[in-house]
Amino acid sequence: MTAAGDQAVEADVLIVGAGMAGAAMAAVLARGGRDVLVLESGPDRSLTDLVSSQIWARRLKWSGAPVRHEGAHGFAHNLNTASGVGGAALHHYATWPRFHNDVFRLRSAYGRGLDWPFEYETLRPYYDRVQSEVGVAGDAEAETWRPEGAPYPLPPLPVFGQGAAIARGFEAAELPVAPLPAAILTAPYKGRAACLYDGWCDAGCPVGALANPLATYLREALEAGARVRPHCHVVRVLSNGDRASGVAFVDADGEPRSARAKVVVLAASAIQNPRILLNSPDKRRTDGAIGDRSGALGRYFMLDGLALAYGLFDDVETDPHMGVSAGQLMHRRTHAARGKDQPFGGYQWQIAPSMKPNDIFGIAISRSEIFGQELTDFMPRAVRHIGSMAGMVEETARIENRIELASAKGRSGAPLATVVHDFDEDARALWTYVRDEGARIMKAAGATEVWTGPMNAGHLLGGTIMGASPESSVTDGYGRVHDVENLYIGGSGLFPSSGGVSPTFTLTALAVRAAEHIAEKWAQYAD
Repeated sequence: MTAAGDQAVEADVLIVGAGMAGAAMAAVLARGGRDVLVLESGPDRSLTDLVSSQIWARRLKWSGAPVRHEGAHGFAHNLNTASGVGGAALHHYATWPRFHNDVFRLRSAYGRGLDWPFEYETLRPYYDRVQSEVGVAGDAEAETWRPEGAPYPLPPLPVFGQGAAIARGFEAAELPVAPLPAAILTAPYKGRAACLYDGWCDAGCPVGALANPLATYLREALEAGARVRPHCHVVRVLSNGDRASGVAFVDADGEPRSARAKVVVLAASAIQNPRILLNSPDKRRTDGAIGDRSGALGRYFMLDGLALAYGLFDDVETDPHMGVSAGQLMHRRTHAARGKDQPFGGYQWQIAPSMKPNDIFGIAISRSEIFGQELTDFMPRAVRHIGSMAGMVEETARIENRIELASAKGRSGAPLATVVHDFDEDARALWTYVRDEGARIMKAAGATEVWTGPMNAGHLLGGTIMGASPESSVTDGYGRVHDVENLYIGGSGLFPSSGGVSPTFTLTALAVRAAEHIAEKWAQYAD
């Protein structure tokens, strides 16, 4: 999707990262007449490159500089991120719930974690706008936990045998379920084809039904004149004190280069944005990095805990290969709905994701402890009768969980990133609660065999948090870095809390809001 022959390294707006946040900002600003250049560290991609295969799905994952881990609870960094045009949203599962207002007011309402610099109503019109632009399927009335907002533009995902079987367990437990809100087309929409329900979301969705950037905002940005340069590894932000002037990067040939712009946006991952800033000296301070006046840069890194529950329904054909990777139904537990017996935190159940025999979240992987004849006997039953669901569990932001620069350097010469992360007692207790609830629901649904998976983690959040005060956060409510008037950040690294809810819808709404803010203030940047 790169503009042919593009060699320019100057622009009105320079965006680092061609994932969902970067693509959304590029589209808004390019449509507004700005000259937008996007630098992406990975390879170029287009919808016609995508192939529905397990090998291809793995090729979409992170292949850049390694990320180091310290602490008791690491995570699968390569699985949760990506290299290449389209970013992690190219292989995301498109679970798009809205954040409830209690997620924005965690400190004020519960005395835990951090508050956002605004409440739900500030972001509500952007949720409404984004769901209309990309196409979101669901049933707003059935989501009893959903905050106020426009109904979804598309009808909900269909429910196949697996979803129907597990839903009986939630009904027995008197827990509500609703169609999973998904940025996946259930009918043709704005020239894009509807989903085939063959469960290849992880490979990028070559038909364009899933709202990855290649099918949505990045395509629109390119049509409006934006340019994308792949294989450009950004090393640091360049600044003249209170203004950013551009970035230094290493190009596809390994040559050091620089790009200049009136506005700079870091829209890489929640790990790579802090890495770039921590490696960017602030000329106004002798020992500090750009954006780190508060000491919060790289801090408050979060993960959602992942709880997995499985069951075999010998008397039901569950058709586990049918559907989408996110699931067919959802149960959401907000802070306000938390029972007295539940540990602190919110969570969501993604019910009945499609499963292949041996993919990343596949049938064989669900029973990694068995092999040989036992596995041979298990698989024919499972491919017809398995049911599964994934619980996303909130972790509260803590300053100890952080991104640091490693002493080792990558091929670009820039320091590698180190992630230091431990789940606290609240997160571990909530994960245990959700895991056990999943097992109970499977039994109540009539599963003849029930098992659960070990604690895993996903969804990278925090590290460049937004906040009301420059003394305790990295950016303001628009993602503008405090004290640097033309430097912005996009993505889930801005989040001060997660609520145990999939983040892509929210980060996209934030990106559109920030891009409109830049457009409105353009006169001061053009000077």
